[in-house]
Amino acid sequence: MARPAGRKTTIYDIAAAANASASTVSLVLNGSWARYRIKEDTAHRITEAARRLGYNVNLTARGLRLSRSGLAGMILPHYHNRFFADLAEAFEAEARRRDLCPIVVSTQREEAVELNVTRTLLAQRVEFLFIAGVPRPDPLDRLCAAAGVPCVNVDLPGSGAPSVVSDNRGGAKRLTGILIDKATRRGGSLAAFLYLGGVAGEYATDNRVAGFMEALHAHGVDLDPGCLALCGYPPASARDALSAYFDRCGRLPAGLFINSIAAFEGAIGFTSGLPAPALDACVAGCFDWDPFAACLPFDVTMLRQDVGTMMRQAFEALTPARQDARPLVMVPAILA
Repeated sequence: MARPAGRKTTIYDIAAAANASASTVSLVLNGSWARYRIKEDTAHRITEAARRLGYNVNLTARGLRLSRSGLAGMILPHYHNRFFADLAEAFEAEARRRDLCPIVVSTQREEAVELNVTRTLLAQRVEFLFIAGVPRPDPLDRLCAAAGVPCVNVDLPGSGAPSVVSDNRGGAKRLTGILIDKATRRGGSLAAFLYLGGVAGEYATDNRVAGFMEALHAHGVDLDPGCLALCGYPPASARDALSAYFDRCGRLPAGLFINSIAAFEGAIGFTSGLPAPALDACVAGCFDWDPFAACLPFDVTMLRQDVGTMMRQAFEALTPARQDARPLVMVPAILA
């Protein structure tokens, strides 16, 4: 295969010479081919092509790995809610089952920190990276691709790698349906529903809003935009938004759909001072889960994201075929 003089060989050159995918070449060159069930003759063909093209010299000069590091990387926003904490714990357990040492780093939803941490983990020669809860993961996916490291987007999707997410739309529609049934039995008005929390334009929020609206529309109700309090994730913002609704309407909503456990904390902060009759007029649902909800003095239904299945699907997405195909895998949430 002819190449321009002076240009360094890349994994794409080796892939073309060995009749293999770039992700398969990456796994062979970093020593992970046996774990991902790549055939020995395929690995031999790739290493021979790399040798012929002088790629071993390039790898040494650039400080890239030629053997396994035994490290598995994950970044996530924080450990503040049970979902991300459970995600990290499930990741660590799955990594250890594969004789890998897991490294989990929180980035506080700061893009600059996400980029810096990703570069650092790649420099530490992680064998793969899970990118969890990052709204715009494509730049991180590109860094992984340039380093020849498989990666998977978890919780929020991207176009540069396989993605494993909760079925936000389907789960929200199901949860809203439960709230509709409960509110109807109590004589509540379906026009008095409120969606609380989340960020407009974000994948999870947009899909949960869509499911919420679809469920109400199926019952002949089309809410106006004022019934969507997309106030972000801070508990204080959710508390203030629910307080504003109460001041405007003189009561709690008949049905309260809460986007996350952080917003749920804010709702608890506001409702804790209300009398029992005011609480009895409202049914609440949260697209998140925490066991303390069983101790609350009002009706609440929670959906629990299936962290175990999400993590198993994420590890399965590390295969060369899925790295090339970049599928979007949606995992149904569980009624808690």
